[in-house]
Amino acid sequence: MRLLIADDHDLLREFFDAWFQKEQIVVTAAGDLAGALAAVASSDAFDLILLDYRMPGMDGLEGLARMLGASKGAHVALMSGNAPREVVQEALDMGAAGFLPKTLAPKSFVNAVRFMAMGERYAPTDLMSEARLQTPVNALAQKLTQRELQVLEKLCKGMANKEIAHELGIKEPTVKLHMKTLYRKIGATNRTQAAMTAKEAGLF
Repeated sequence: MRLLIADDHDLLREFFDAWFQKEQIVVTAAGDLAGALAAVASSDAFDLILLDYRMPGMDGLEGLARMLGASKGAHVALMSGNAPREVVQEALDMGAAGFLPKTLAPKSFVNAVRFMAMGERYAPTDLMSEARLQTPVNALAQKLTQRELQVLEKLCKGMANKEIAHELGIKEPTVKLHMKTLYRKIGATNRTQAAMTAKEAGLF
């Protein structure tokens, strides 16, 4: 099994490397997103890519989106000391293999890594149960991630992509990606139709 771990803390990477070597897992390390992307581009496909949510270059979930597009088919997961539940849910909705708290016991961490490398999804039960409780009750809203709902709300207010990006603190290409996904989920083909569908559903 080949694992890529990207984290900006040297000691943590060394600790993980020591544990995974005991499990006969080959580890490649990177200190930021750029290094992780370079490692993927210059290597054969990894079984799992594990990204620190808060390391340099991640820019929130945009780093996850970039790695998902460049992963050569490898499963991609996030890890963090702490992350909001809505971030964990959105990462899973984007296609992440899972989310690993750094507070997990080493053996549990290794087991979760093996689990995700086989194509399964992993997230702490307490995080996901609360995330489900926070899911909006509106039938249309249940189809969308929290970020997609935010984008749709701004769209309904007539805001342009650039304005939405500025308002939400994300980049314009990311807004376009969210729009494409939410269009598909709600059966819309353009901005006007999406806004009408949302308003007819009483969403905003």
